[in-house]
Amino acid sequence: MKIKLLVSILAISILTITACKKTKVTPTPTPEPPVVVPSTGTRAELSKDSIFLYAKEMYYWNDALPTYQAFNPRSYTSASSDLANYTNELFAITRYKINPSTGLSYEYYAPDPTDTKYSYIQDVTTKNPSAFVADQKSSVDLEGNGNDFGIRFGYYGTNASYTIYATAIYQNSPAETAGFLRGDKITKINGVAYGIDFPSQSSAIQTALNGTTIKLEGINSAGTDFNITLTKAIFKSNAVYKTKVLTAGTKKIGYLAYARFSKLTNSQPDFDAAFASFATAGVTDLIIDLRYNGGGYIETAEYLINLIAPPSLTGTVMFTEHYNATMQNNQATILKNQPLLDANGKVQYSNAKIINLYDYMTNPYSVANNTSKFAKKGPLSGVTNVVFIVSGNTASASELVINSLKPGLNVKLVGQTTYGKPVGFFPVTIENKYDVYFSLFETKNSLGQGGYYTGIAPDVSASEVPANTVMYDFGNLNDNYLKLALNTLNLGVTVTGQAKTLSAAKERSLAVQSSEVINSDLGNGEFKGMIENRNRRKN
Repeated sequence: MKIKLLVSILAISILTITACKKTKVTPTPTPEPPVVVPSTGTRAELSKDSIFLYAKEMYYWNDALPTYQAFNPRSYTSASSDLANYTNELFAITRYKINPSTGLSYEYYAPDPTDTKYSYIQDVTTKNPSAFVADQKSSVDLEGNGNDFGIRFGYYGTNASYTIYATAIYQNSPAETAGFLRGDKITKINGVAYGIDFPSQSSAIQTALNGTTIKLEGINSAGTDFNITLTKAIFKSNAVYKTKVLTAGTKKIGYLAYARFSKLTNSQPDFDAAFASFATAGVTDLIIDLRYNGGGYIETAEYLINLIAPPSLTGTVMFTEHYNATMQNNQATILKNQPLLDANGKVQYSNAKIINLYDYMTNPYSVANNTSKFAKKGPLSGVTNVVFIVSGNTASASELVINSLKPGLNVKLVGQTTYGKPVGFFPVTIENKYDVYFSLFETKNSLGQGGYYTGIAPDVSASEVPANTVMYDFGNLNDNYLKLALNTLNLGVTVTGQAKTLSAAKERSLAVQSSEVINSDLGNGEFKGMIENRNRRKN
């Protein structure tokens, strides 16, 4: 009996201890409600759904996006056109991911907080021959097609008092035919004097620049008055502004001013000719002028990098592209709806089946399959020093060139902090009418360096045209940026320069009164971006 009683007491004690001990219980997570997307709707409603659903899988910062129900893409109806509603939706998508270093969206665009810094939507019916950026239809597109007057405008001063200059003239344009040159000062447009209260006058300027004819009055770069009427025309323009070989004692410096990373077929002939002349002259240092270059095609950027790089870098990593985790893990199944296109924009087939962007190769969006390596191009092989002339207009593919060359060469920057666009994209087509360019990947160099969302700071910071001085043409040794770039090379000797030919009075009439640029976009419509148009492959 005692034994049985003892066993009973022990059993009760164990049960009591067990009952009193707190058991750690892992709560069952509340599952997210399934995504229910309406299968019916108007064409516009279905397109709004598509924009969000593509972003949910492809957008570089997709981890910050809410559910379909919370975002409600079909609610974007307040604008007057489908494109405007789609643009408003895309803008909302880009607001979610915050850059911790700024406290603002990664795509916050300071000059216009109502616009996106990177992502955009384009109506492909306006794509060629006119270039398209936001609401401005001016400048030359990435195919080299122009459909305007052919002048890049710059606005210097303050909002209260400013001056308009021709900062570049596009090849084969009406402006070039009429004799316009960089540095020409424009005082009147269509008989109206401009230069006071820029915010109130900018709309009228843009309207005039969008017209079919325009009358420009002012003072040309030779100090002579002009009064010229231009008629808008379609023209084909090369992307290279100027090439030149400069001499400093026994040293040769190659200078290349480049407007945009157009398709390789457009840029390669000029690249090849320039670097052949550099090699023949024995160039050892380069000055690459990208002050107005907003980027373009990665394929073209890669080609320029390989022209500059020494043969010793061949086979080493140039840069890598990093997509979001969904893309890298091959989970962006929505890409099955996007066909793979060839270089001419034609759909590609295999065994009579359309090849799509999801599974055209094994794990197409991994870092391994998006690693580019150096492969030396051209005859120039002895370059060790490169100075890049840059500004706030220097973006994307231009920044990619700079960042990729930094680990292997002595690279210096002269000018102002660049735009800050380490992300690239390729188009997603909806309705067979609109190309959506989401920010899709970030590029990093061989040292893993990237993330320059606020721009790349110059080694030598300076104004392009100091106050009370004249704007000179590309390659003119009186140009402030070129002078500073040559000084940065520490040549030890003076480079023979052009004599200043203007009288003091004419210099005063042409001089920039303020070095501040108040607007770099109005009337220019220049592309800022980095388009991946290469077939991805292992290198």
